Amino acid sequence: MKRVDAYTDGACSGNPGPGGYGVILRWNGHERELSRGFRRTTNNRMEILAVIAALEAPTEPCELVIHSDSQYVVHAVQQGWARKWRANGWMRNKKEEALNPDLWMRLLDLLDRSGHKVRFVWVRGHAGHADNERADRLAVAALSGAGLALDAGYERGGR
Repeated sequence: MKRVDAYTDGACSGNPGPGGYGVILRWNGHERELSRGFRRTTNNRMEILAVIAALEAPTEPCELVIHSDSQYVVHAVQQGWARKWRANGWMRNKKEEALNPDLWMRLLDLLDRSGHKVRFVWVRGHAGHADNERADRLAVAALSGAGLALDAGYERGGR
């Protein structure tokens, strides 16, 4: 199984506001960048979507190490929060709905069905980590670009 390192980041100008994600994939001396911008979304949605893009990119099962500066994403996966939210009908507890269930559902389905062996690594954001800084620049460039996409999950009532 080949190893792929993915460096992911999401950004938003205002929260909510225009947003984007950036991903750098690195394997066997190869590198690929992914990014996309959205006209109205949130920072957390872009952080999740960056990980989704990283999970969808490999064309075969691999050992995928996802580096993210989002404790929200890393903890929700590593500590089982997202799976608990799904099991509880997308509720965080008896009174609070989980945010971003559309994206969490996609992410969990990819983790369950992609065939990838996935490991998450948290990196401190804006602390000089070169690949994290580069993923951030990709995300910011994407949200600043023309032809921003619709984040249907957000604009149709998601949070």
